[in-house]
Amino acid sequence: MACMAAAGLQRPRRVSMQEHMAIDVSPGPIRPIHLISDYFPHFYPFAEPTLRTPDLRPAAAPAIRTAPQLQPDPEPEEDSDDSTVLGTLEFTLLFDADNSALHCTAHRAKGLKPPASGSVDTYVKANLLPGASKASQLRTRTVRGTRGPVWEETLTYHGFTHQDAGRKTLRLCVCEDPRLRRRRRAPPLGELRVPLRKLVPNRARSFDVCLEKRRLNKRPKSLDTARGMSLYEEVEAEVAGEERGRILLSLCYSSQRGGLLVGVLRCAHLAPMDANGYSDPFVRLFLHPNTGKKSKYKTSVRKKTLNPEFNEEFFYAGLREELAQKTLLVSVWDYDLGTADDFIGGVQLSSQASGERLRHWCESLGHTDHRLEMWHLLDSAPLQFSH
Repeated sequence: MACMAAAGLQRPRRVSMQEHMAIDVSPGPIRPIHLISDYFPHFYPFAEPTLRTPDLRPAAAPAIRTAPQLQPDPEPEEDSDDSTVLGTLEFTLLFDADNSALHCTAHRAKGLKPPASGSVDTYVKANLLPGASKASQLRTRTVRGTRGPVWEETLTYHGFTHQDAGRKTLRLCVCEDPRLRRRRRAPPLGELRVPLRKLVPNRARSFDVCLEKRRLNKRPKSLDTARGMSLYEEVEAEVAGEERGRILLSLCYSSQRGGLLVGVLRCAHLAPMDANGYSDPFVRLFLHPNTGKKSKYKTSVRKKTLNPEFNEEFFYAGLREELAQKTLLVSVWDYDLGTADDFIGGVQLSSQASGERLRHWCESLGHTDHRLEMWHLLDSAPLQFSH
């Protein structure tokens, strides 16, 4: 009995709730939570890319130990909702105002996300927006077998003016090679858009920008979509205004030959007229009123292109005073075998014109042996002469 009484005295002591709550069970100081932007830096076209380092030293407890910083992986291996996982694109833009050209040099891409097909054969496609997508589309060659392709290739838009820089945006897409991907209309691996109004003429500017997902717009409710048709469409499909393209002409009154030399140099961003998305353009010249057999000329045809280069010159004899009273009609056509040619656009130069067309005509005939080259937008409606 004495042993049992002694065992009863040895029972474990119960801890009251008040005593339990008084025990210090704190695991240590609470560390601040990192923001997602601390691990995945965002780059903007017109700001230097910076990685914000959070201040992990609270004023009340300066001795707190912080967790090590995570560095962004240039080639992430796993999917993520963040746009930076699509990779980055390095390129340089130069607005050559003296020659009315925009040069875009695609340097390289880094950390591209592998597509579903597993292909890593990529190229860069460029478009000027707003405008016809096919007319302003340029692309680099394809680089195969790498998630960090290096192109070092320059794409040039001829006929790019100050007015274009003020209202247009350059869209760059990194795409799979269409000859190698299984899906015919596969979306690009990533895209980005650069407003061109902030470019400084004749000064190159380099960019290193994160790629984003393709932007889609919801179709208007007024459109009766068929079953199975997507309710979304690409933003660039909406074109603000109809653009027919532009033409580069040179005019010079030659004192030695006694007449006007008209040079048809090139066209840019012509409207596509054929089912394949291209045109077979050529240019017609007509000096009105008709003074002889040599009042009409025609260039050769350039096959399957929206940016043809002609470099052909034609001559109209006459005194400067007589030519100044005439009208030069320049029209661009799409050649069709066996059917009537399609009118693409035209421009009329005369003393009755206005703006750049009037200045080009008057300055060329007002000076002898002075060659003047200028770009002109094409009108969509056929021109008519005033009698």
